[in-house]
Amino acid sequence: MSLSTPSLMTGIGQAMKNLSERQRVIAQNIANSETPAFKAREVVAPDFSSLLPQDAGKPMVARPRIALTSGMTALGARQPMAGNIVLDADTSETKPDGNNVALEDQLLKMGQIQADFAAMTSLYRKQLGLLKSAIGRGQ
Repeated sequence: MSLSTPSLMTGIGQAMKNLSERQRVIAQNIANSETPAFKAREVVAPDFSSLLPQDAGKPMVARPRIALTSGMTALGARQPMAGNIVLDADTSETKPDGNNVALEDQLLKMGQIQADFAAMTSLYRKQLGLLKSAIGRGQ
């Protein structure tokens, strides 16, 4: 019998960390909304493949990895930023100074993050309650 953290709890923790990082990046976008040539950024969705069943040490489902080729660069593709932060492809406008941060878009994203974080918190709380009930410490 394994005493490790249940994969659902691990997944919830990873999702909450990703939401926290997204909130930080969007706050930076809002702070730079008047900076000339600033490009809005977004955080890549987390990869939950480590929570899936393994086949010969590899997850049965994996996120595709894309390597930037010279042909892609010639067409205007850019090397991804450090870590899991990328340029936001879902922007509604670009100002004459090159800045593409729209406060309305960023505030909508911030509201979605708040709702997702509340959902993850609720799931975590419910799962913790189930675990306490299972070991006889629930109400």
